[in-house]
Amino acid sequence: MDNAGKEREAVQLMAEAEKRVKASHSFLRGLFGGNTRIEEACEMYNRAANMFKMAKNWSEAINCLNAAIDIYTDMGRFTIAAKHHITIAEIYETELVDIEKAIAHYEQSADYYKGEESNSSANKCLLKVAAYAAQLEQYQKAIEIYEQVGANTMDNPLLKYSAKDYFFKAALCHFIVDELNAKLALEKYEEMFPAFTDSRECKLLKKLLEAHEEQNSEAYTEAVKEFDSISRLDQWLTTMLLRIKKSIQGDGEGDGDLK
Repeated sequence: MDNAGKEREAVQLMAEAEKRVKASHSFLRGLFGGNTRIEEACEMYNRAANMFKMAKNWSEAINCLNAAIDIYTDMGRFTIAAKHHITIAEIYETELVDIEKAIAHYEQSADYYKGEESNSSANKCLLKVAAYAAQLEQYQKAIEIYEQVGANTMDNPLLKYSAKDYFFKAALCHFIVDELNAKLALEKYEEMFPAFTDSRECKLLKKLLEAHEEQNSEAYTEAVKEFDSISRLDQWLTTMLLRIKKSIQGDGEGDGDLK
């Protein structure tokens, strides 16, 4: 089936779904299986969304998913609604490249997961929000999330290893805004989570703070290179570390390199 055929089928499914939603709201819905019709409507919206996705009609796919979300939330099925919000967020993230809208849907998903006490799923969504917020220079928002998720995971034996990463990222966001804030934050994280002190991330932060205080661009770069040789820096960390490096006097016009 070509894209036009997929879109036609999707439009028919949407029309059928809407009919079932209207029928389920009728006066006698309790006697004639209103819930069954609603379930069928959701299934049709989901199928229509998949058809639109295959046809790369992203905005209509989102409309279908939003229609399904409205029904699921009315029924109190927030976990499924949360999953749909993630699907929409991913479309905005990768296909429509509208990061602000992706953030909004990840936040909504996190709220629904929290309400259902699915904290692990909520944290995954919040970490996406934090990463994008920092990229958009919304550092305070990113800091609050990284600190909150770090505090939530540091006492969990299965998750505490990840806590150092969250405190590291929070400290980097502080550092971009203000060096003194970063120092104070680092002290706070070490007090909250003593295991952080021995981590390579904490040791790197201390070296970077020292290099920044001395306005020593070479020492800063050397510390980053040493860290990167053992733990490869991802794109997000590289971006944040470069933003800090640019605040070292005389490096603002540099080549934007950490190596």
